[in-house]
This record gives sequence, C-alpha cells and structure tokens, in this order.
Amino acid sequence: MSNIVAIVGRPNVGKSTLFNRLVGSRTAIVEEVSGVTRDRIYGRSEWNGREFSVIDTGGYVQGSEDIFEEEIRKQVEIAIDEATIILFVVDVTVGVTDLDEAVMDLLRRCKKPYLLVANKVDNTNRQLDSAEFYSLGVDEVINISANNGSGTGELLDRLMVEFYDEDGIEDDSGIPKIAVVGKPNVGKSSFINAITGEERNIVTPISGTTRDSIDTRYKLFGFDFRLIDTAGIRKKKKVHEDLEFYSVIRSVRSIEYSDVCIFMVDATEGIQKQDLNIFYVIEKNRKGIVVLVNKWDLVEDKDNNTIKEYEEKIRAQLAPFNDVPILFTSTVTKQRLHRALERAMEVYENRTQRIATSELNKVMGEIIERNPPPSVKGKYIKIKFVTQLPTHAPAFAFFCNLPQYIQESYKRFLENKLREIYNFEGVPIRIFFRKK
Repeated sequence: MSNIVAIVGRPNVGKSTLFNRLVGSRTAIVEEVSGVTRDRIYGRSEWNGREFSVIDTGGYVQGSEDIFEEEIRKQVEIAIDEATIILFVVDVTVGVTDLDEAVMDLLRRCKKPYLLVANKVDNTNRQLDSAEFYSLGVDEVINISANNGSGTGELLDRLMVEFYDEDGIEDDSGIPKIAVVGKPNVGKSSFINAITGEERNIVTPISGTTRDSIDTRYKLFGFDFRLIDTAGIRKKKKVHEDLEFYSVIRSVRSIEYSDVCIFMVDATEGIQKQDLNIFYVIEKNRKGIVVLVNKWDLVEDKDNNTIKEYEEKIRAQLAPFNDVPILFTSTVTKQRLHRALERAMEVYENRTQRIATSELNKVMGEIIERNPPPSVKGKYIKIKFVTQLPTHAPAFAFFCNLPQYIQESYKRFLENKLREIYNFEGVPIRIFFRKK
C-alpha cells in the first residue's frame, strides 16, 4: 500500500510540469495551452527512501460540454476521494482567480490534508507576490518553480510529514490480495463470475461497466485470498465521463493494494499500447504478474503452433521483463481459469520467498568469481557480499568497491542468474550496488 499524492488546480498553472519534476521524467506533455494533459496520469516518486504515487489530474479540456467550474469540481472530488494528500497548485503570475477559490472551497470541506503550492515563483518579487494566496484562508503557502526545481525539495520534505506510516497500516491478515486488471471489456468481471460461480459483477458488452473495484473473499478448492475486480483502465483521451476518470485512478490504486495482478489481454486484439501501459504500472509497483490471454475461444484457425507463436510475440513485447506466466483462457468455456488461480498463488509464493544470506553468498559468489564484472577505465570491480533486502518485493544488494562502474549489462546478467537458480517467475526483481 502506498501514499498517493494528487495534483489539482485550474488549467495551465504547471501541474504537469510539477508532476514531471516529482516523478523524474517528462511523462506528462507540457504546453502553454489548457487541457493538454490526457495520456498519462500516474507516476512513482521517491524522497528520503520513501516511495509514493503521483497523479496528475489534468485540467478542463476546451470544447467540453461541461461547465468549467463543474468539471474542475468533479476532477478535484475524484482526486480527494483516492489521494492521501492533495497538492493544490496555483499560478503566482496570475494571482487568485474565481476557479482557485472554487477549488479551495472544496478542499476546506474535505477530510484529507492538502498543501497550497504557489508555482512559477522563480525570483524575489514573485516570492512577495505569493503572499496574495493567504487570502484563500490557508496557514501556509509553499513557493516553488516546477520548471527549474527550486523549492521542490522543501515541498517534498513537507509531504513526508503528512504521509501516513505505511508499516502501521499494512494488512497483517496474511491473506494474499489478487487484482484482476486490464483494459475495459477484456473479461475481468466474467472471469470472477466464472470462478466464483456467482453473478457478483455486472457483465455487458459495453466497456467500462465496472466502475468501482470490487473486493471478493475467495475460499474454494483450497484457495484463500482476496480477489479484486478493478474498473477497466482506458487511455485518458477516451475518458469523457467523470466516473470513467475515477475508474482509472481506482484501478491504479487496486494495483497498489494487491500482491499479484492477473493481467488480462484480449486474444482477438493482442497486446496494444494501453495494455503495455497497464503492464508497466504493475511492474513499476513491483507486483507479481500472471498474464491471461482471454477470449481464446474467439481466435480462429488455431493449430498446434498458434499458442507458442502468440506467447513468443507477447514475451517480445513485454521485454526486458518477460519472465511471467502466460495462460490462454476463455471465460465462456471456463478454459484454464482455475489454472490461472494456481499460477497466481505460485507467483505470490515466489514474491514472498526469502533466501538466506549465507546461501546467496555461496551461490552467487561462485558465479561472480567465474564471471567477474568487466573492468572500466582500468579499474577492477570486486563484489564482496550480497544479501536480500527486507522489502515487500524481492530486492538484492551487492556490495562492492566501485559500484558506480557496474554496467547495466552486468546487472542484467546477475538478475538472469538469480532467476535461473531461484524461482522468481512473474516477479520483478530489483538489484542495487552499494559501496563496501
């Protein structure tokens, strides 16, 4: 479970620029035109060893039939509902507007903490100008320039104060949590209805029928876990209704809450760009993954090589992390559905396994001795010690004399060796090199 930061505000105040600054990439498109944010809304960030999620809610899109204030209100309410803390971004070069006051009015009534962030404060005069925002009734105005990064360190420090203690709220029941995710209309609800034997979820040919994440306790055939059917994830440019926007955020949150994700793909369409976006969200959160190619009964002209060729194509698209179980299913004929649950539980065991430090050093030490890191600039790298870190997902630290010279190819080599020796199928692995 992760803290979630939602960035809200009226259009063109620099929300996407701040989003890019926090996640450390140019994920969101930034232009001096309102309504540009459409494609990506989600990212991961880290500060002082604590990871959290960032959601760029975007602003009002010109041409919408919705009233300006109503659209802003919907976006902010959705963000408030799911976020741990809200960053309310305003533009110091414009000052307080009626829309700023409307957003502020909503934030006053919510029970979530929020911070008012005055953006584009890149000189002394603008620092003085930001005092105007105290008229909104806040006790604190945090000045930043998302464009050049000034003030963002102080903002992140302030966020850490507001975050809840993740260890304190972690579910201690020990029951695995499995989320069923994918684009709309790939058969997620049909899958859950088929394995539970109940019509728990509404199923229609219309994509996006499931709006909320539905949590089901599954205790049949020796299984005991929580099964979460998430709302379908769409490209944001196709999300016109506020409920569908909500579904996107809610699905991302379900991924974060889960231990393993059953990632469903439509066999008649194959893996498309939006499928890959969902896959990357799962991988980025280091959750276990089982890929279900659903609607296999609709694929025509199948022969003995069809599955093999289809699987090879999927693994090529998912590379470099393609060590995942791939099953071909049909919710209509109930083909391999229970096998999917078995594989999900196997991936859960892979994700939670712990390897003794003594065993790691013996096994990996021999491999490193036979295949040492290549020298760089005449410097020889010596890896002296390895241990598995005490994290929720598998992570390993290799201690060496010159960690800065380890090449990405050698890092990949060590990961492949770990996967060869220990079963980490379906589980993302992190490898760190630290100074000894």
